Amino acid sequence: MDQNITISLSRDEAVVLLEFFARFDERDEFVLRHNAEYLAFSRISAQLDEALVEPFKTHWDELLIAARNRLASGYEGRAPGVIDDAI
Repeated sequence: MDQNITISLSRDEAVVLLEFFARFDERDEFVLRHNAEYLAFSRISAQLDEALVEPFKTHWDELLIAARNRLASGYEGRAPGVIDDAI
């Protein structure tokens, strides 16, 4: 079953996910249950790397913080699995 699907993300979602994937790749923080999960995760990360120019901008940290804040706006409390709100 090799049928492609298309997923639509806002720019903010893409920026936040790119940082999330990079953090996983750098620190190996997350537990995966199968090699296929890693491969799918890596493929999405690579596509975001190709699609975004924001990480190359000098104010990347500010862009990331702004994107996170816009996405989290209106969400009450801490989401499941979130241990801190640090960058």
